Order: sequence, then C-alpha cells, then structure tokens
Amino acid sequence: MSVQIENAFLEIEKKGYLDVEIDPSLDLFEEIEKLKREKNAVLLAHYYQEPDIQDIADYIGDSLGLAQEAARTNADVIVFAGVHFMAETAKILNPEKKVLLPDLHAGCSLSDSCPPPLFKAFKEQHPDHLVISYINCSAGIKALSDIICTSSNAKLIVESLPKEQKIIFAPDRNLGAYINKTTGRNMVLWNGACMVHEIFSLEKITKLKARHPEALLVAHPECEEPILRIADFIGSTTQILKYTEKSKNNSFIVATETGIMHQMQKNSPNKTFIAAPPDNACACNDCPHMKLNTLEKVYLCMKYGAPEVTMPEELRLAAKKPIDRMLELSKQFGLGG
Repeated sequence: MSVQIENAFLEIEKKGYLDVEIDPSLDLFEEIEKLKREKNAVLLAHYYQEPDIQDIADYIGDSLGLAQEAARTNADVIVFAGVHFMAETAKILNPEKKVLLPDLHAGCSLSDSCPPPLFKAFKEQHPDHLVISYINCSAGIKALSDIICTSSNAKLIVESLPKEQKIIFAPDRNLGAYINKTTGRNMVLWNGACMVHEIFSLEKITKLKARHPEALLVAHPECEEPILRIADFIGSTTQILKYTEKSKNNSFIVATETGIMHQMQKNSPNKTFIAAPPDNACACNDCPHMKLNTLEKVYLCMKYGAPEVTMPEELRLAAKKPIDRMLELSKQFGLGG
C-alpha cells in the first residue's frame, strides 16, 4: 500500500466511517440505487467482485472495459468496486470527478510486486527499450511506461510495434512470457506475479480433468506456463466469459479468480463451471484483496463520499499518457469495452 493510500485510510478511520453500524433492516440494493440517483454516481465493478456487487453494478468488466467505461462516463462520482490500481486509473482519466474505493486496503499483489523506485532503476539499465506495462500496476509504474496494456489487448499492442523494437514488459512475468511465446518476441520481463493466478496446482487440475474428461480448461494468461500448456482456451476474463458462452461444450474448469463464475452461470445457466483447484487447503481461488469490498462498504462509501482516491497532478498527467495510448490502440483494434 502506498503512503498516500495509507494516509487516506488513517484519515477515514479518524472520521469514524469504518465504525458506522448499518441498520440491518435497510435494503442495501434500494439504498445504493437511491444514492446513485442523488449523487449522479456510477458503480463500476470488476468480474472478481462478490455476486451482490456485480448484480447492482452499472457496468461489470475486465480491466480494459473498466478503463474504457471510466473514460466515457458522465457521472459526477465514480464508485470503483475493484482494487486500488483500478480506482487510480479512473482518477487518472477523470481528474474533475470524485473517485471512491469502498475499501482502501483492497490492493493488488501484482501491483505491489513492482515498486516504482526499483522499476525506475531497472528501466535505466535498458535505455533503448520501450516500456509496456500491464494495467495491474500503480500510477507510479504507469508514469514510467510508454504504453499500458491489458490481457485483452497485450498481444495486439506488442504485435503493432516493429519487430526490432526492444521492449520491457512489466509487471507480470507470466503474461509477458505468454506474449513472448505467442508473438515470437524476446521482451525483457520484470519478475512480478499475481498471487491468485500463481497458486493453481497442475497436479490437482490434471486429476480434476481426469475426473471430468468432458470439461474444457479455460485459463487466464497470468497463470504459470504449465497450466497454460494444458489449457483448451487462454484469454482475459472477458474473453473467457465470451468463449464459455459461445462454446458448444457444456462443462468448464475455470483457472482464474472465482468471481467470474457468477457471470458465467448467469449467462450460461445450463452449463457446469468448476473452479480450478489451488495448491492450498482452500476449495477455490479467491483474491483476498478483491473480496475486501462488500455491499455494506459500497453503501457507506457512497453515503459518506469516502474513501476518495486522489493523486498529485504531475503524477496523474504522466500516468495518463500511456493509458491514452492504450485506449487509442484498442479503438484501432476494434476492442470495445
């Protein structure tokens, strides 16, 4: 967690917002809808959020779709049910709007694996390299980047550059390795990873596939290479969701955060979705940061207008340039949000 976010969280604690008791008789869905109207607020949610938040969100999507939606919203207040780098991105694109994050402790292990001072030194070791950073990074890393990408557009962005262009890819080594493999590039990779996607057990998934031979394995490219090697389909959360909708197959093993399975089941109620097992004692693979946001916290942050995400204008402008470049390229590629 950055010093800025930590200080903001302490300020919220002082004001007592975290100690407010909610009347158990309140219909939170109704109250949140009322607050949206009163404050001209929009609720954006990532696919990994809990089902209640997904069901009341105005827009649900992956990182690319959420960035695009944040860029075009006319709301005065953006409530971002996700993690802090996502809310930061919304603020970068909307300096005049209030951006709220239900729980400021909702961080990201991948973003935390790439501290800006260390990455700046790493970048200086490769002065002739262009920097492509996965959107799952802090505003500080975005400010050190030339182009931002998501798992939906990373391959297309890399392929749009001349083959002789030297590239640093940060912060996810697994996504970077996958892009290297599928494009034939040799990008220099920062050694970062997502705790959720690194924990899948190859042994347990292999056994699960043996028990369910009819099931197709769908995986996010943040997974490690041995998992990707046996996957039937590899894609972003949105791409995986669309694949399972259109596929004639009726059973899937899902190797990404389990929150996506709520939308999968809603969109394909007659199909079976099985969470890929992690290498621990848990039954499924949840992101502890994403799950810090709750319906109660969404209600409180909308009611009190806090916690709010802010940043210095110099940092915002520097971080905005590579995001704008990504949005421009995504439009050229025909990738909608």
